[in-house]
Amino acid sequence: MKLGSRLLISNLILIALPLIVLGTLFYRTSLNVVTKQAQQNVYQIVKKSNEVMDTKLNQIEADSMTLFADKELFDIFNRLDPTSQYELLQADRKISAILSRQFSQQEDLYTYQIWTSYYAFGSSRTMPQGEPAQTLIYREAVEAGGKMVWYPTYDFVEMFNLSWLKTANYYDYRYLFSATRLLNFSHLENSTMMKLNPGVERPVLTINLKADLFRSLFERSIPADSTYFVIAPNGKIVAHSDSSKLTTTFEDDWVRPLLNEGTGTQKLRLDGKNRIVCFDRSKVTGWLSVVVIPETALVDQIVPSILTSTLSTAILLGLVAVTLAFFVLRRITDPIKKLMAAMRFVGEGDFQTRVEPAANDEFGILIRKFNNMNNRIQLLINENYEIKMKEQEAEIQALNLQMNPHFLYNTLNVMNWMAIENQQKELSKMLVCLSNMLHYTVSKDWDLVHLSEEIEWLNNYFHIMSMRFEGKFEVRYAIQPDLYAYKVPRLLFQPFVENAILHGFDQMEDGGVIVVSGRIENDRRVFAITDNGRGIGGAITSSNNDGKRKSVGIGNIRSRIRLQYGEEYGVEIHPSAAGGTIVEILLPLDSAETQGKSTKSNQNRI
Repeated sequence: MKLGSRLLISNLILIALPLIVLGTLFYRTSLNVVTKQAQQNVYQIVKKSNEVMDTKLNQIEADSMTLFADKELFDIFNRLDPTSQYELLQADRKISAILSRQFSQQEDLYTYQIWTSYYAFGSSRTMPQGEPAQTLIYREAVEAGGKMVWYPTYDFVEMFNLSWLKTANYYDYRYLFSATRLLNFSHLENSTMMKLNPGVERPVLTINLKADLFRSLFERSIPADSTYFVIAPNGKIVAHSDSSKLTTTFEDDWVRPLLNEGTGTQKLRLDGKNRIVCFDRSKVTGWLSVVVIPETALVDQIVPSILTSTLSTAILLGLVAVTLAFFVLRRITDPIKKLMAAMRFVGEGDFQTRVEPAANDEFGILIRKFNNMNNRIQLLINENYEIKMKEQEAEIQALNLQMNPHFLYNTLNVMNWMAIENQQKELSKMLVCLSNMLHYTVSKDWDLVHLSEEIEWLNNYFHIMSMRFEGKFEVRYAIQPDLYAYKVPRLLFQPFVENAILHGFDQMEDGGVIVVSGRIENDRRVFAITDNGRGIGGAITSSNNDGKRKSVGIGNIRSRIRLQYGEEYGVEIHPSAAGGTIVEILLPLDSAETQGKSTKSNQNRI
């Protein structure tokens, strides 16, 4: 089989397997993500519904607490004669007004009454009264001793033993749940806590709410196929999407762990189907709100979209991959054939590297031709290296020529003797310094010089400039003695001290300080020229950026250092924290002579 056929079959296999695996993973992952997100959304709905309900019930509890200190109610019950029908009617009218004033703003309340063993005070909305004091609601409120009791949904007919009401076709108060508490009135009067007389019966506040209140919270916010119910800790159903189950006891075992856990989500298999159960406990009543959703209800509408997108993506990627496979195949075989024809015109050479051909196909021919070209490539590399070395040497010489000004020594000597004859000693000394500087500058040997020679030339320069700018600046040295054993490029410091004097001190009359320092740090020589002038203002910040100031001298020094030692060395210029400018010159610890020998040795090895 030819190479092209093998590559094509291999690529098709490598394309198909990842697409199948990735498509399956993508589908399953997307389905899990969507299911989890939908499950979390339903759980948040349950929690939010509970929070809304708790807010309403908390308000009821808070409003009922205010009745404990109601002086009007205190006076009514403390003075009421239970045997007087007239007083009972008068009290009923007053108590109804007080309760209406207290609770009428809450639309969710069905009725609110105050019960005693002898009378039921407050509006009953034409509900049959029965015997409230004989009900479980009344007894539990009395036993709680003033604590709010939330009584789960009950059948009004059975609770009040009104068997005759069972024949009625419809009445909207059949299923109620109640909030009750014993009212032990008291209030402050002239700094004295007034309490009901011991013989006065403590009444029970009863607030009734319809079980349909839960329906309005859940049915409009959960999926249509879902089931919701609210269950008390004893298993009694407070609310249910199926109204026939109200007031019954939920006996399925899977609910018990939910009651113990209190809040969360679970995946359960109920009635042979996977279902999502989201539940949360009310902080006011302790009742558990539960929503049961078939898992398919969460994803049925999304699965076709996920499946379609997965298949479409897989087909698209498959087509793209097959196209790329053909493209890559042609990119491999066509250049090989062209290269085989072109290599016949390339001269043979001898190159050290050899690659043994592994087969007689196109790649084997390419490898053999590659081996024949290696010798020629090595020759070209050597020629290119020698040309670059010559170019570098020529560039160094050209840069050095920029630093070789030519002056007339004889003229300076004549001027010096004239100054001596005229007893102008300072002028004579300046001319001598200038002559020494020029002699140092025009030297034919522009190789490295000892640091002491560079410092001597620098002293001559400072002397001349100090005569020109009398009293304007002073110079200090702080150079480690070990550095005098090394050589440096000629005129290494001149451009920087010149800039400090001419530009850094141009706005100063006196007080200028130039510090020339040197140290060995991390196997490098670091020379620093520091001044306290006006600073560079952020114009020059690094060795790779000359900023706004243009200086031939600074650029010359920087280029000479890089060509002499390498790109990692050079000049860094930045502002001083104390004001002024710091110029740092970075040189290697090894001398240039040693580096030159090392470079030549490496070249010979190559």
